[in-house]
Amino acid sequence: MMRQANSHFADLSEVSLHYLAAGKGDPVVLLHGIPQSSYEWRFVMPRLAERYFVIAPDLRGLGDSTRPQSGYDKRTVAEDIWQLVNGHLGIERFHLVGHDWGGPVAFSLAAHHPEAVSKLAILDVTIPGDGGEMSQGGRRWHHPFYRTPDLPEALCAGREELVLNWFFENYGHRANCLSEDDKQEYYRTYKKLGAFRAMFGYYRAFAQDVADNQAILASQGKLKMPVLALGGEKAFGRGLETIESLKRVAENVRGGTIPDSGHWVAEEAPEFISEALLGFFAEKE
Repeated sequence: MMRQANSHFADLSEVSLHYLAAGKGDPVVLLHGIPQSSYEWRFVMPRLAERYFVIAPDLRGLGDSTRPQSGYDKRTVAEDIWQLVNGHLGIERFHLVGHDWGGPVAFSLAAHHPEAVSKLAILDVTIPGDGGEMSQGGRRWHHPFYRTPDLPEALCAGREELVLNWFFENYGHRANCLSEDDKQEYYRTYKKLGAFRAMFGYYRAFAQDVADNQAILASQGKLKMPVLALGGEKAFGRGLETIESLKRVAENVRGGTIPDSGHWVAEEAPEFISEALLGFFAEKE
């Protein structure tokens, strides 16, 4: 058993990022989704840390990181992670994993620093600008709602727990897949002043994300490093959408679906995710 992950802060050019670190070995960076934080990796980190040095930051504006007014396009968020991993920690090459919005952040980081990312894993999300339709034809109703100026802030103020709990209960395979204590940890950080504004910023930057990704794909071509793409097969899980999306933007893709899991894959199926990542990282390049 590894010892408990240690909590750290790194003061970067535009933001102070909180991050967890555990284990020893080759580096692995885990990027969380919304409405979550680095806490989502609590079941996966110990398993990976038996073999790797695992780093799990809170993304800009989320968790216990600071909440700038701007910079929620994924290229800027990815630059935060690059400053943390390469600039602050001095790591030149690492495995990279992204879930939900952490996936597009991971994609941008891999596209702009391909020499640094040895292997990339994308969990239950699609990539903006891949030619697909990220909102599933309106099934993900919150995408256009969150992009609407001002109204989401007004309607959600004082109702943060109600809003988040709807997603926790509906996007998982089972309504109780997250415990009440775990939900409280997410509520703690998302009820901070400015946290919902930052969360909406990730969605409001979508058009910029599409433009940035299409530009880097046009100039550099598809990603060349090995990619693992997995989507939850139940509820609001992406199913095969994730691997289909990644095949449009990367050359060397494998993966499929995560059984008995909705969207909260690291918490609903931590053993499956851990074993899939360990197997993927161990493959010869």
